[in-house]
Amino acid sequence: MSAVVEAMEELRIHRGRVLLSLVGVAVAVCALATVVGAGAVAEQGVREVSERSGGRAATAQFNVNASTPPDPAQLNAAWGEVLERYGIAYGSRIVYGQLTVQFADGAVPVATQAVDPAYGVIHRVRVSEGSWFAPGDAERLAPAIVINEPFWERIGRPALATNPTVELLAEGGVTAVVVGVTPKTGEWDTEPSAFMLADAYAAIPASGSGGMMGGQLPSFEAWLDQNQAEPLIEAIRRDFAGALGDGAQVDGFRSDYAAFGEDPLLFVKLLVAGVAVVILLLGALGLVNIALVTVRTRIREIGIRRTFGATAGRVFFAVLMESVVGTFVAGVVGVGVAILLVRSPLMTMVLGGAELEDLPGFPIEAAIVGLGSAVLVGALAGVLPALAAVRVRVIDAIRF
Repeated sequence: MSAVVEAMEELRIHRGRVLLSLVGVAVAVCALATVVGAGAVAEQGVREVSERSGGRAATAQFNVNASTPPDPAQLNAAWGEVLERYGIAYGSRIVYGQLTVQFADGAVPVATQAVDPAYGVIHRVRVSEGSWFAPGDAERLAPAIVINEPFWERIGRPALATNPTVELLAEGGVTAVVVGVTPKTGEWDTEPSAFMLADAYAAIPASGSGGMMGGQLPSFEAWLDQNQAEPLIEAIRRDFAGALGDGAQVDGFRSDYAAFGEDPLLFVKLLVAGVAVVILLLGALGLVNIALVTVRTRIREIGIRRTFGATAGRVFFAVLMESVVGTFVAGVVGVGVAILLVRSPLMTMVLGGAELEDLPGFPIEAAIVGLGSAVLVGALAGVLPALAAVRVRVIDAIRF
């Protein structure tokens, strides 16, 4: 403790020199913590993009194969029993099909996904206007529909508060109510598409098939505990097939990004680590150069200390602690500025944070890395000046 107090006093006395030598460290630590913090935001962005296509970790998909298609009611009941038995909160049926929609310029087939409300949670479906399907939407007399932005533009971008409707060309005619709009996913996303609840889609009459599914078997998805995914998939596959009776087979596999052996975020992590190491080395080199120069200006001071009985170890430790304490203070300042930068609206906008569903806070590991790096740089940068101070001869120092 006395060494720390002495180091703080020396820093106060030589504050001009200290300020000059530590500006570079503060900037380096700020850059390092900012890169790590920004990397966490970018990593979350990559993760969410992956989850929108393959589902959250761990998402399992199940497909039913049977020579004779099972009764839809039996199929839905068996799936519901499996979800309840294993306490799975988020499960969805998925059917890929199309609806013929009457637009002002004619009838157009629109690619449609029939899903359950939990699909929006599993796949982080973003809604720019209105909302995703709510539990009460299943009770609507007019089926609810969530459309994409090109679809919305084609019907004139009506306010969803007015409950706009679209006409579906089916037997007897069907009117659907637009409850939400999903944003464009890219420049290529120019064609209308839609989501509809699976039960509502199945109930829409179609020529010769009784319903839009027309005997098409849905696939099934469930969001499982990542630590128990493999045994749960096997158990669900077995119980699901058993509930459907003889002749039915169920295939189960993971579809989320985390199911693959290679980490899809590895490149981002390595890039962040590489930039951080370069920044840290540059800061350390600058500090070492300044520290070596400043020690030479203190040769007389060091000689006087030695004449008053200061041992070589005492001098070494005092010079070393000055560097460590100074860089720690610079690290605190640098981390504080990095927090302000990472949490600023401009930074989150540049990194795509405005589109993130779960915007991460400033990672504690970034603060730890920043402060730890500052102390480490101070210790390493202080060793050479401390050794130089120890090697000063008393008589030469007094004559200096």
